[in-house]
Amino acid sequence: MASEQIPVTPPIITWARERAGFSIAEAAETFKKIETWEAGHAFPTYPQLEQLADKFKLPIAVFFFPDPPEIPEIRESFRTLPGDTFSEIPARVQYLLRKAKAYQLNLFELYQGQNPAQRIITNDLAFPIGVNVNTMAQQVRAYLGISLEDQFAFDSDDQALKRWRRALFDVGIFVFKDSFRVPEYSGFCLYDEYFPIIYANNSSAKTRQIFTLFHEQAHLLFHT
Repeated sequence: MASEQIPVTPPIITWARERAGFSIAEAAETFKKIETWEAGHAFPTYPQLEQLADKFKLPIAVFFFPDPPEIPEIRESFRTLPGDTFSEIPARVQYLLRKAKAYQLNLFELYQGQNPAQRIITNDLAFPIGVNVNTMAQQVRAYLGISLEDQFAFDSDDQALKRWRRALFDVGIFVFKDSFRVPEYSGFCLYDEYFPIIYANNSSAKTRQIFTLFHEQAHLLFHT
């Protein structure tokens, strides 16, 4: 079994690779024969299939489907990005985007489509693109309920991060954290009318993570 080739569906290997954000050249660094697998001239062994599933973050069973499954592309959540910009996002970050989308769907199921927060800031506050930043900041601070005096009383960066994260949760925004392993990416958000999400790089300094929370909150407030 270890050396026997497994007749999987070649187009699904291509779909899995592209969905994971890898070019042929990048995938070939790990799988030397992937181009021949995608062409159907050869097939992976079972151990290689396990490696494919792990690398592309998919169940092994998917590779035996007759056709690629119809799963909405995560890039549909980023329609404002121009041209092929999305394809330039590193594979690790694309994986986290899909993971965040899964969290969002799980939240919808867990809470039966109803955000547990009594009020949702992204629904209650709306700002024009040209809004004065000081005016916007004052309104957001008032809505979150943390005054300057409260903020100055935080005794550490860690406490500040926890308080701001809790404040966002209380107004309907879920914050998740993960190791991005790509230093130039600090975070992203996924807008949703009921379950807006912020995803932060927990490898960054606590102060940087706090900045990311408010940077991404601004995107959510503008529904982008």
